[in-house]
Amino acid sequence: MQALILAGGEGTRLRPLTSTVPKPVVPLVDRPFIVFMLDWLRGHGVDDVVMSCGHLADGVRSVLGDGSSLGVRLRYLEEPRPLGTGGALKFAEDLLDDRFLMLNGDVLTDIDVSSQVAAHLASGARATLALYPVEDPSAYGLVRLAADGSVTEFVEKPAPDQIDTNNISAGVYVLEKSVLDLLQAGAPASIERDVFPSLVGEGLFGHVCPGYWKDIGTPERYLEATFDILEGSVSTSVGARMGSSFVCVEDGVSSQGRIVPSALVEGDCRIGAGARIGGRAVLEHGVVVGEGTTIESSVVMAGATIGAHCTLRGCIVAAGASIGDHCVIDGMSVIGAGVVLGADNVVSNGARIFPGVTLPDGALKF
Repeated sequence: MQALILAGGEGTRLRPLTSTVPKPVVPLVDRPFIVFMLDWLRGHGVDDVVMSCGHLADGVRSVLGDGSSLGVRLRYLEEPRPLGTGGALKFAEDLLDDRFLMLNGDVLTDIDVSSQVAAHLASGARATLALYPVEDPSAYGLVRLAADGSVTEFVEKPAPDQIDTNNISAGVYVLEKSVLDLLQAGAPASIERDVFPSLVGEGLFGHVCPGYWKDIGTPERYLEATFDILEGSVSTSVGARMGSSFVCVEDGVSSQGRIVPSALVEGDCRIGAGARIGGRAVLEHGVVVGEGTTIESSVVMAGATIGAHCTLRGCIVAAGASIGDHCVIDGMSVIGAGVVLGADNVVSNGARIFPGVTLPDGALKF
C-alpha cells in the first residue's frame, strides 16, 4: 500500500520549535514526530511513502533519508509554491498508484486504517474518509452519513441545533487516482473544500475509526501527545520501553535525584542532588539538570542545561538551551533552541522565546 503524507506546513503555531527544525522532524518523546506516523502506517501494510514537504524537503530528507532504516520507501516532493492540499495532491500525481492513502502530516493516531481500506473496497468508493468521534464537535466540521456509509453533507462549525453527529474528518483518506481528475495541475485547491463536496453522491464514503487521534499543532497539544505516549494512551513502540512502571531511564544516565512516573530520561543525562523529574517528563539525550530542580509535565530537548533550584512545569525547552539558576518556566511557555536565560527569570503565560536569544539575570518576571 502507498501513502501520500502532506507535511509542507510551516508549523507556525509550534514556533519557536519549528523556527530551526522542519515540523515533520520536530522531536516527540524519543524520535522525530513523523516517525510515529510512519511506524503506524507500516503496521498497516504501507511500504511506499511520498512526502509532500513544501519548501522543507531537504531538511526532512536529511533526517529521514530514503526510509530504509524505517522499513519503508521514502520519496520527497517540494512544491514550487504553496498549492493547498488539493494542489499538493495533483502535484504528486506522477508518483501515485491507482489507489493510495492521503494523510495530513501533523496527526498522532493509532486508528485502524486497515479497516478503512477494507470498507473502501467493499463499498466501491472513489474516496473514503476516516471519521473520528469527538466529545465536543462544535469546533470542527461535521460529516453526515447515510445508512450505507456514504457522505451526505459537510457542516462547518455547526450551531448547537445542527449537531446531530459527533463524527469529524480525521485527515486520513483512501483515494482512487481518478479523484485527481477533479483537480487542475498547478492550480491551488483544497481537497476538503473543493473536491470532497463535489463527490457527495458520487462515490464519497466515510468510515468511523475509534482509537486515538490528536492534532499536535500547538504547544499544548504537543505536550498532551507526549504524555499520552508516555502513559500508553496511544499505541506506539514507546510503550514497550516504558513498561508497567511508566519509567524509562536509559544507560549512561547519572542521577542523584528522583525520577517518578511517568518519565523518560535518555542517555548521558545528568541529574543533580535533590532534583525531581516527573511525573510526565521527558529529558532527551545529554540534558543536564542542576540540584534541587523540579521538572514536571515538561519536555527538555537534547543537550539543554537547566540550572539549580529551577521549576519547570507545563513547558517545552528546545535543544541546546541554557537556563540559569532559580528560574521558573511554566504556563505552556516555550524556550527556543540555543536560548541563554540568566538566573532568576520567570517565563510564564505562554511566553515564547525564539532561538538564539540571550537574556541576563532577572530580565523577565512574567
